[in-house]
Amino acid sequence: MELRRDELEALKRYDTPTLSNAIETFALRPFTEGFTSPQIRCIFPDLPRMVGHAVTAKISARPAPIGNAKSAGNGALYEHALTQPQPRIVVVQDLDAPDSCGSLWGEVHATIFDALGCEGVVTDGVVRDLPEVKAIGFRYFAAGVGVSHAYVAVQEVGCEVRVGGLTVRPGDLLHADVHGVLSIPHEIAAQLPHAADEVTAREKRLIAWVRSAEFDPARILEMHASH
Repeated sequence: MELRRDELEALKRYDTPTLSNAIETFALRPFTEGFTSPQIRCIFPDLPRMVGHAVTAKISARPAPIGNAKSAGNGALYEHALTQPQPRIVVVQDLDAPDSCGSLWGEVHATIFDALGCEGVVTDGVVRDLPEVKAIGFRYFAAGVGVSHAYVAVQEVGCEVRVGGLTVRPGDLLHADVHGVLSIPHEIAAQLPHAADEVTAREKRLIAWVRSAEFDPARILEMHASH
């Protein structure tokens, strides 16, 4: 079931670690899954958090044989973006990674995808035109920064991709901030704010006790021994 806009906006009240802790309480997946590795870093850490539905593609920037029928092209990616609910996040697997040599992402594409209702991009490739893209407010989560577009071409769209250890399918719900990118299971997305509030309340109670005059080191050791 598609989330209402207010339900999506509610998720932005929380950072990714808090939502990750909240997801753990539902026991839907191993605690080692559902998020990108440190390889994927937030390029603009002072821009707001983003939440959106995945628009997926695979790219390569290496020279391809003339008439390569496997190349889908930019137009196919634009069309695919419009098939997903808003807001959207583009997730691009670079088939050349970790030796990416060309970027699909610069001022032009950031402007186009911003107009197509996309909040940002998550890629294991490289990005460029940082000052111009930051001014647009388009978020970059990438493995690095590059200079050229080289021979970059969209090879496939609307496919399952794997970026920074995270498998993403079209329409998957993602949350991203300075810490990284988190996949949010659709079936619990509407319940997550309440679960996150409970997690936060427990942490605040613990921290307040540790900082108080009542803190007892023996008690904290006892608490950890019971887990």
